[in-house]
Amino acid sequence: MTEDFSPAERYAAARKRAVEQATALASFREMYDFGLDPFQIEACQALEAGKGVLVAAPTGSGKTIVGEFAVHLALQQGKKCFYTTPIKALSNQKYQDLAKRYGADKVGLLTGDNSVNSDAPVVVMTTEVLRNMLYAGSQALTNLGYVVMDEVHYLSDRTRGAVWEEVIIHLQESVTLVSLSATVSNAEEFGDWLDTVRGDTEVIVSEHRPVPLFQHVLAGRRMYDLFEEGEGSRKAVNPDLTRMARMEASRPSYQDRRRGRAMREADRERERRQRSRIWTPGRPEVIERLDAADLLPAITFIFSRAACEAAVQQCLYAGLRLNGDEARARVREIVEERTASIPDEDLHVLGYYEWLEGLERGIAAHHAGMLPTFKEVVEELFVRGLVKAVFATETLALGINMPARSVVLEKLVKWNGEQHADITPGEYTQLTGRAGRRGIDVEGHAVVLWQRGFSPEHLAGLAGTRTYPLKSSFKPSYNMAVNLVEQFGRHRSRELLETSFAQFQADKSVVGISRQVQKNEEGLEGYKESMTCHLGDFEEYARLRRELKDRETELAKQGAAQRRVQAAAALEKLKAGDVIHVPTGKFAGLALVLDPGLPAGRTNGHRGFEHHDGPRPLVLTAERQVKRLASIDFPVPVEALERMRIPKSFNARSPQSRRDLASALRTKAGHIVPDRHRKGRAPAADDREITRLRAELRAHPCHGCSDREDHARWAERYHRLLRDTGQLERRIEGRTNTIARTFDRIVKLLTEMDYLRGDEVTEHGKRLARLYGELDLLASECLRDGVWNDLNPAELAACVSALVFEARVSDDALAPKVPSGKAKAALGEMVRIWGRLDALEEEFRINQAEGVGQREPDLGFAWAAYQWASGKGLDEVLREAEMPAGDFVRWCKQVIDVLGQIAAAAPHDGSSTVARNARKAVDQLLRGVVAYSSVG
Repeated sequence: MTEDFSPAERYAAARKRAVEQATALASFREMYDFGLDPFQIEACQALEAGKGVLVAAPTGSGKTIVGEFAVHLALQQGKKCFYTTPIKALSNQKYQDLAKRYGADKVGLLTGDNSVNSDAPVVVMTTEVLRNMLYAGSQALTNLGYVVMDEVHYLSDRTRGAVWEEVIIHLQESVTLVSLSATVSNAEEFGDWLDTVRGDTEVIVSEHRPVPLFQHVLAGRRMYDLFEEGEGSRKAVNPDLTRMARMEASRPSYQDRRRGRAMREADRERERRQRSRIWTPGRPEVIERLDAADLLPAITFIFSRAACEAAVQQCLYAGLRLNGDEARARVREIVEERTASIPDEDLHVLGYYEWLEGLERGIAAHHAGMLPTFKEVVEELFVRGLVKAVFATETLALGINMPARSVVLEKLVKWNGEQHADITPGEYTQLTGRAGRRGIDVEGHAVVLWQRGFSPEHLAGLAGTRTYPLKSSFKPSYNMAVNLVEQFGRHRSRELLETSFAQFQADKSVVGISRQVQKNEEGLEGYKESMTCHLGDFEEYARLRRELKDRETELAKQGAAQRRVQAAAALEKLKAGDVIHVPTGKFAGLALVLDPGLPAGRTNGHRGFEHHDGPRPLVLTAERQVKRLASIDFPVPVEALERMRIPKSFNARSPQSRRDLASALRTKAGHIVPDRHRKGRAPAADDREITRLRAELRAHPCHGCSDREDHARWAERYHRLLRDTGQLERRIEGRTNTIARTFDRIVKLLTEMDYLRGDEVTEHGKRLARLYGELDLLASECLRDGVWNDLNPAELAACVSALVFEARVSDDALAPKVPSGKAKAALGEMVRIWGRLDALEEEFRINQAEGVGQREPDLGFAWAAYQWASGKGLDEVLREAEMPAGDFVRWCKQVIDVLGQIAAAAPHDGSSTVARNARKAVDQLLRGVVAYSSVG
């Protein structure tokens, strides 16, 4: 082939190859036994050229290769590289990968739980650890050349997202940032911001999945393709699915049949055939179907922990076995090796033997309520192909390396903490992104189960949309404020916060509104010119007209409200047997009150509490109709014209009874002519304000203008546009400098509480700077007031738990059990301090609804933390806490983390025992299941 080139071309090609072979990328590529994708090469070349990169690519596409190249560059250049991840499980996994590739001596690990070789040139850590290093000015930051932020789209996370922005803003300019993200729809916008705050940043977006994904719907015994095979990018929904959905929607309901709507025999036969084809398969049936189609291993996403456990049990009861004898033996061997450190008495409490039986059969659950060790084992066995069916909550989709051949979604609805809501296209993409293992599978499969009311078009919209926008959740906190002021002073801190992605997005959204304001202002000039009057100031005249109109409207409303009150009062006086004249409406005329109805307010009816805006009398009209009337039928007060006795035998449902009683009504009162309700004098007639305004109008020079009404129409348009423009300007004001204004309010509150004095951080402020967490200020105030001074380690653990714990479901009915004595008093004092802070936040307009401020401490974990720190057994603690082992371990780890912060922040001069007892509490909590769970 080279013979086709001229000598000059062959020389140029040889020169190019020589240059490429001399690059760091060439030596890096030799470390892998597969070729790199174009987007990986492009990102690596940008890095080697000294640029920062943002790589947005689908799950499983291999974007971490770019992060590993940053590690390679750092080692080659003699610099440090920090590789950050959002969760400890990912940090542990990445540490193992890098240590295997580069050697354990060159790679370290730093999480809240573990510190391994932290002085190594490459350190894997959680993002919070790096943030804390930056604020503390750690020596470990010396010679830092690269920071990899894996799963950077976490900055959208409501509770933790701010940490990512803090790191990006505060890293030294000399550090090259590598941002790895899932496919997001606004990668360019995020890249623009990175370019602003970090310098030259290359944005590389790849939509290509290395393993193609096929979408299916499982209905009854058959698996249908979601899309028809066809040419072009726009795929058509499978007509079979559309037809099935239409047939199911047209199927008569049970209520229809009860109402006696006859079905022809042909309809019944069609429904029987249809029903035999469409149903939602059971969980064991789904796994068997996937196994028969060679689509295992599979992850089935169920948005409930209890349902994940129930699914495993259902498969076991159905006799499902996915492993042969050899695989079963290997599973048992691995499980026993990984759980050897767990005492036998704890294994029973943790449901070990039932869990092991499922694993041996190749079936497991995976959710946050599981013991971390158990989750790790499930992950390892799944990757090894020894567990073939996993039932998981959506937390598994967040970064853990567990690719599968197929992903199953039982429903397209999940509980979001407040209500059942449809999953978003972004969530669908994240979940189904697990399907298809690179280098193993030729294709991946996403399977959605048919459910009643299923819409193929809705699913096609989820599968075909790539809308997963990255939205900042950045908000200043008390801890952030004192750390920033200490390092940069107030003015520079304010400027730094205005560079946040949150402010960048807010300012960008203002551009369109500003453009509309400019157009409105041009329109206002035109309207002002058109309403100009040669006789005087028409703007002033128009203002008087508006004031007069507003006053007349206000008085009219008051009059109508007064009449409604009088009418309701008259209705409440009615009794059964009163003959009345209904003044208006469809049933106007003579009527007999059968039941006076209910008084205004709330009543406890058969549907629970029902609201009534006034009495609703049940009447018999002279035309023999029995109707329940409403307040709208009585715009004026009504009085009884006559009284009549209602026979005990009267039955409102009997036409004869109605006819007889209506006849008696006409005989008794048909001749009575009701008094006409006389309208009183209008309130406007005697209103001094209206009299004054009318006099001013008549005296105004513009009142005599022949074009007055024409000018008035332009004035009305001017006023309307002026009002709209004012609303737009308020929206702009609300969006610009929002972060800085929140920071200003926080600084004012901290100054009031003597944490800050201008640019000086007081001793109290320096203590707050060491306390990270949602209730940082409350923890600082407890230390300041000596609330925890006389507590023993177990009591201190109970109190600190209130700073971190949040119940999954709020239950206000039952007060949580708490330790008695000093701990109970201290917890009570913590709640009182929170009340004081809450009042201060309200005074300084710091709004918890916006994610800023201190939530109320939750005492729901205090008893469990106290029991465990006191040495009680796992069985007793879990039984009393009514909490899964995984949740218990996670909350214990978070309590340990905050206890470590308190030990560092508390006085060390001997005036307080809090620091010493905090360290003891850590030791007392860090035992048993908490100690041998390496992942928090």
